[in-house]
Amino acid sequence: MRSVVVAAVVALAVVSAATAGRNPPDQGVLVPGVSLGGAKLGWTTAQVEAIWGGAEGHCRSCRRDTLYFNRYAFRPQGVGIELVRGRVDAIFTLWAPAAWHTSLGLRIGEPLIRLAATYPATLHTQCAGYDAYTIVGRTGQSAIYVSDNKVWGFGLVRFGRSVCV
Repeated sequence: MRSVVVAAVVALAVVSAATAGRNPPDQGVLVPGVSLGGAKLGWTTAQVEAIWGGAEGHCRSCRRDTLYFNRYAFRPQGVGIELVRGRVDAIFTLWAPAAWHTSLGLRIGEPLIRLAATYPATLHTQCAGYDAYTIVGRTGQSAIYVSDNKVWGFGLVRFGRSVCV
């Protein structure tokens, strides 16, 4: 009996270790021009699923192949990716997940003035209903999305495409 219990505990530990970190992140970091929530431009869906899990939703009305990773079904906070030819072309937060921040500590929900103080050399783009402040990085463009003069979300998009996602 004891060996059965030990085997069950070991099996549970292996399953737990294999699935650890495989949920859509409740919090994450934008490393400008590098990654968002640990995901990177150019990755495949399988690579994203390896860190966020495979329980994504597919957007039926989006122009591009778009996947949403939400911790709770039908709740809008989470992360999304757009794919072009099977590769991540854009990564973005959904709604305003409060625990997200940039590598320099700018948090979602902070005022626009804090964004300007943290990233003074951003490029401004007026999008439909919100503003995007762009930081050009090594591998892509990072966007800090602002609505009502507050940081609303983050994005990372490949060069050559609009930061308005």
